[in-house]
Amino acid sequence: MKTIKGPALFIAQFLSDTPPFDTLDNICSWAAKLGYKALQIPTWDPKYFDLDQASNSKTYCLNIKNTLAKYGLEIAELASYLQGQVMAIHPAYLELFQAFYPKNLTENQRTQWAQDQLFKTIKASENLGTKNISVLSGGLAWPYVYPWPQRPEGLIDLAFSELAARWLPVLDFAYEKSISLGFELHPGSDLFDGASFNKFLDAVNYHSAAGITFDASHFVLQQLDYLAFIDIFKDRIKAFHVKDAEFNPNGLTGVYGGYNSWANRSGRFRSIGDGQVDFKKIFSKLSQYDFEGWAILEWECCIKDQEQGAREGANLINSFIINTASRAFDDFAKTEVNQELNNKLLGIS
Repeated sequence: MKTIKGPALFIAQFLSDTPPFDTLDNICSWAAKLGYKALQIPTWDPKYFDLDQASNSKTYCLNIKNTLAKYGLEIAELASYLQGQVMAIHPAYLELFQAFYPKNLTENQRTQWAQDQLFKTIKASENLGTKNISVLSGGLAWPYVYPWPQRPEGLIDLAFSELAARWLPVLDFAYEKSISLGFELHPGSDLFDGASFNKFLDAVNYHSAAGITFDASHFVLQQLDYLAFIDIFKDRIKAFHVKDAEFNPNGLTGVYGGYNSWANRSGRFRSIGDGQVDFKKIFSKLSQYDFEGWAILEWECCIKDQEQGAREGANLINSFIINTASRAFDDFAKTEVNQELNNKLLGIS
């Protein structure tokens, strides 16, 4: 069994104009002092990571790696969540997702822009030597997630067929470069649980580049068994977000939340250690199945400050990481290989 690497930090929620979050150099210094060993870097803000340069220049990528190495850090992977969401946007969400893509694009132009961004991310990942890119799938069918009014026959199949057609060129290019795309199964996208991911796998003919970025917090809010999910999809899990959540239903709200703000919903994202995710069991299962990627903290909490969450998170991830055994616990009682003895024990003459 392999030992999970970590702690790593997804820096997207920390970017700002205020030090130490105003430059990649400053973020590296701050994160390293907290005990992080790697960063997951978003690809949509050129102030911190210029995707155009990274896709075209190995020198630029080497400079990025050297910036991190100066503080004892590595690049865990790149993340293109916003571009992935733009791959498929239902018309109801065009205005709300406007900040994710250039203005005044037609539907085909939006999809082409998003594909181009993902192609560039794959090239950048190749130049950096990283092996997975975390993404969202986007969504055409999401407004119809609840089957009322009754959905027309074939509506969902058509949505997944169209989603697959948009993603297949990207998956093919990722495969050519020996890189996987880790879809974070996330409400608001058409891929949000195990069943919807299976629909997508079927639509893309079980493409080997289609992976999963595992984040149990989204499953707590859906009341999905995240440990059984690992058993089912262990071979597709390519990245691991360490994020906590809690679900406390009451007489007024449950899974759907009653249109309340995050702080007042029954299901809420929390800093790790403050929610209900059983990280000890998750780390055990992932270690059992030889997951060798990074344990990446994603800070999202409706109560706790981000800096406190990051500070506590590094120590907690370290406490969860299992140094996997190099020998069996009962090796002291092991007998030497003896074919004659084995035959005798089984009654084979």
